[in-house]
Amino acid sequence: MNYTQKQKVRDRVSQGYNVELNDENYEYIPAKKKADYYDNDVPQRVAIYVRVSTDDVSQTTSYELQRKYYEDFVAHHPCWTLVGIYPDEGISGTSLKHRDGFNRMIADCRAGKIDLIITKSVSRFARNVMHCIGTVQELRNMYPPVGVFFQSEAIFSLNDESQISLTFQATIAQEESHLKSRSMETSLGMRLNHGLPLTPHLLGYRKDAESGKLRICEEEAPTAKLAFYMYLYGYSTQEIADTFIKLGKKSRLGNCKWTSGGILQILRSERYCGDVKTRKTFTPDYLTHKSRKNRGERAQSRYLNWHEPIVSRDDFLAVQRMIDNAKYGNKTILPTLQVIAEGLLKGFVTVNPRWAGFTPEEFFCASESVYLPDEEAECDGEQNVEDIDSTDDSDIQITIEAGDFDMRGFHVVPGDYFDSFRSACAVFSDNKIQFSTECIRKFDKNPYVELLIHPKGKWLAVRPTTKENRNGIVWSRLVTGEACPKHISAAAFYNTLCSILDWNPTVKYRMQGTLIRNGDEQVYIFSASNPETFLKAYLVPGGADNVKPLIISGKYVRVIPAQWAESFGRLYYDKSGDLPISSELSRENWMIRMEGQQYETGKRLCVTPYEELEAYIKQELGALWYNEEEV
Repeated sequence: MNYTQKQKVRDRVSQGYNVELNDENYEYIPAKKKADYYDNDVPQRVAIYVRVSTDDVSQTTSYELQRKYYEDFVAHHPCWTLVGIYPDEGISGTSLKHRDGFNRMIADCRAGKIDLIITKSVSRFARNVMHCIGTVQELRNMYPPVGVFFQSEAIFSLNDESQISLTFQATIAQEESHLKSRSMETSLGMRLNHGLPLTPHLLGYRKDAESGKLRICEEEAPTAKLAFYMYLYGYSTQEIADTFIKLGKKSRLGNCKWTSGGILQILRSERYCGDVKTRKTFTPDYLTHKSRKNRGERAQSRYLNWHEPIVSRDDFLAVQRMIDNAKYGNKTILPTLQVIAEGLLKGFVTVNPRWAGFTPEEFFCASESVYLPDEEAECDGEQNVEDIDSTDDSDIQITIEAGDFDMRGFHVVPGDYFDSFRSACAVFSDNKIQFSTECIRKFDKNPYVELLIHPKGKWLAVRPTTKENRNGIVWSRLVTGEACPKHISAAAFYNTLCSILDWNPTVKYRMQGTLIRNGDEQVYIFSASNPETFLKAYLVPGGADNVKPLIISGKYVRVIPAQWAESFGRLYYDKSGDLPISSELSRENWMIRMEGQQYETGKRLCVTPYEELEAYIKQELGALWYNEEEV
């Protein structure tokens, strides 16, 4: 707008001030009278909202007093009609979830059934600023608008000046809830630190009034015990649930409705073996009250032998291992750690790729258990790539026979620099293991092999085995009469393997193996200290700091450690990193086929014998057992 236009507007406004208004050319229309909570002349349909946060007796009394008070309060206003009282008992005000009374009241407002809501205070209405202000604003924007009167604060939401006061009071109410939540967290921590864990209602137990600990309920305990025994025997959680329904077994809630998830909750509870583990879940947000599984975010406490068990600890631990491994399709097997005590493979531990029940620490302990203290250093064959070419071979004492070459100063070049086509190698990626065709041919097309690992030395071994070996795996398949490599699914064990070898589970690794023969015995040894590494191409834009691309092929980038850039490998006479085959090891003591011995730690699981499991299940199932056998 230019100056001329602006001047015209100013002139027009100035002239308007000189216009004379009278009854002939002007009429004033007043606004409708604003509703007010105390106005007795305006008919209003009133709703009362009452909330108490707990279910104890004192809060019940408070609820009844509030209910009676507001009924009388509405009755003293002749133009008011009580639509209803909307209660919420034992519900927190920080969330709208589970507040059935509140949500039903808001639904009636949207349906045009309510003109005014009366509640005791802002904290009763909501302890969440967003929910409080948002709900009040929604009610204000309805036609006709619905007002909320907060009696303690004397705030009426339809008053223009109420917004600031309401926001301030809602913030205080929310912060009070926050402080209460922190206080409860502190109180819980004090309880746990002084040996006072919470004791929830549990099937098979009752809380002792004097000690506060759990005591066995003789009527319910057999049901919980049967669940553990049936699972150990081979039943699935769904089969156990179906059986309990047929038997009319009552759950913790006192009904006969059983689900697979309900059975799983029983099997996962350490309280049945006499232990107590606290803070399995926690609530990170006091506003949403959504619980989350505790994975180390909060401190936990474990009380061992806290009360009388219903099942043995070994039975409980066996069930946990079976549950953890069930997703891999091998629920019914319960292998043990086997370690080779003598011979070439001393310290190697057998691996079952289908089993997820053993931790990396258990593999290390099993391997070290067969060594004397002075032998432990000798079994460590891990070689740091930073040390390649860092040693001097001038002091190495060697004897040169006639016709031999003096190889001092020469390096053994790592196989990673060369194409591994037609070489004996193993590839690890995407939770799978695959051995090359060359490996398979050396084993005379035997499809069954046994995988072993030396955790400290970072070696892997593969030796032939039979179908009867429960740790045996099929590593080949016949295609037109020829043995071809087969992917070995190792999802259950893969993360454990990567942890032992310090690998990244998302990276592809390849290792070249060495065939060792002794007569008709043979084994492949793979060093995992410095494997070939393959990264997905998109993970190496511009090159990572610790790797240098060697080959770019398809979606993978073959990389080697950056330290190798100025090195050819290790010195020829340097034997570090080699499998320590002692020169004193006689041929007859190689013992490549030697079976592993069970790793004894004091933690060996003494699971209830199969016959005892069967006898107890027969006893509890009665005729149902025999009916199932006949089928």
